[in-house]
Parts: sequence; structure tokens; C-alpha cells
Amino acid sequence: MNRNHVFDSNGPDMRLRGTAQQLFEKYLQLGRDATSAGDRVMAEGYFQHAEHYFRILNAMSQAQQQREGQQQRRYQPGNEQPEGGETQPAEAGEMNGQLNGHALENDSDYDGPQPETREPA
Repeated sequence: MNRNHVFDSNGPDMRLRGTAQQLFEKYLQLGRDATSAGDRVMAEGYFQHAEHYFRILNAMSQAQQQREGQQQRRYQPGNEQPEGGETQPAEAGEMNGQLNGHALENDSDYDGPQPETREPA
């Protein structure tokens, strides 16, 4: 999905069509209008729809950043593969100093909680 993807939205009381950015802005404005008119229930419905499209925008932005990061890593000097095009497998369960998404405690960059040490009495 790209930023120009067009959505058909069935809002609380009308049907709208547009990009995620356009729908976010439209529902936000409708929510503000309903709030100023004193209709808190309708305003909340509009704000919930706006939040939905805000989340879609964030997801698209994160996906774009990941794609750009992968492309940058791919083309950085020093990222050449060993002869024969083979890559070396990482240790089972460990990649880039992380194990199951957590930094390894013996890693010099690890800033997480340290195990408690007790001195003998």
C-alpha cells in the first residue's frame, strides 16, 4: 500500500473517499465541527475514524522507513558478501547482539537491568 492508495470509508453518517491523509484530516475536521455543535457522541465517532486513518498513516510511514533502511544497508560499503555469494548463518536464536528481540546482557551496549549481586554476610 502506498501513500496514494484511495480508501472508501463508511463513516458514522456518510460515505467518504480519499487517501488516508485526506480521510484523517476530513474526520478530524468533522469531529471538531460536531464538538463545537455540542454533539459529543457524533464527535467521538468522527475522532475514532480519524484515529483509524492516523494509525494507517503511521503504519505506512514505518514500512517506508524500513524499506529505506534496508536499501541503505544493502548499498553501504563493507556490506559485501563473502566469495561465492554465501552468507554466514548467525548463531541459533541470536542476531546482531540480540536474543529473541532483547539485547544480550554481556553486550557492551546493554543498558538494561543488571542482575542483583549480594555480598556474603
